[in-house]
Amino acid sequence: MKELREAINNATLTKTQKMIARYILDNSADACFMTSTEIAEQLGVSESSVIRFSRSLGYSGFMAFQKSLRKDYQDKVLSISSSITIPSQRIAQQTKLSSDTDYIERHFKIAAKNMETVFVNNPLDLFEEAADIIISSKRKYLAASRGNTCLCDYFLLYLKQMIPHVVMTNTTALSPIDHMCNISKEDCLVTFSFPRYSSVDEITAQMAYDAGAKVIVITDKPSALLASYATALFTVSVDSNSFFNSMVGPQFIAEALLETISHKVRGIDKRLRRIDKYLGKLGNY
Repeated sequence: MKELREAINNATLTKTQKMIARYILDNSADACFMTSTEIAEQLGVSESSVIRFSRSLGYSGFMAFQKSLRKDYQDKVLSISSSITIPSQRIAQQTKLSSDTDYIERHFKIAAKNMETVFVNNPLDLFEEAADIIISSKRKYLAASRGNTCLCDYFLLYLKQMIPHVVMTNTTALSPIDHMCNISKEDCLVTFSFPRYSSVDEITAQMAYDAGAKVIVITDKPSALLASYATALFTVSVDSNSFFNSMVGPQFIAEALLETISHKVRGIDKRLRRIDKYLGKLGNY
């Protein structure tokens, strides 16, 4: 809206055009999806006045103005995971937006903003603290649900290649509760939790917390469902312009945490050589 306000301030507008400008600035969420006829009827002016207003701002017509208005507003509408979490509602919102191929550019911009929150929200010493917790714990339990399991699987693969006693709590036959029945204060839990939050994840975190285990939570905000259980809390935005969360930021946190651990653990090369020896027999790598 900043560019639009500047354009309006710099334009020479009639009294009617100023009224149209105020309405659009105050009701941008609705105006960017309204036709010129609908705006005219809402304000009691002629449609030609709305079109002339668009041209006074330097646009070829109302359609060009509306396209610019939507582009400015749509990122704000669909990039707030905490307020629009139900996939069907998000996809319904998405259909209101332009069908132009600039959705790729929008996704890139939102992902870049999400990445910025990694460094804004999480001091570097937090990575050191979490890495030390994981390394020093007797057993390392990992937990996530639904779309967040991709992060957990990635973290599991490379953490297991660096340190022993890593336990994944998401399997078909057993619940996280079964896996963690022996958890103690000597252990830790690493959990990835993003909207829509899971009650299973909350119970898992509560079980670890009640046992005195340290809990490392990677989530989207300090008020998130699992945040109160955290010994070490990472927060990162997962905003997107689609019905699913963007995992670029959380993936970076997972990678950065794994890299921090890799600089602290000895004997990784020996473990990797052993893994490669037998994976080679399977034709992998």
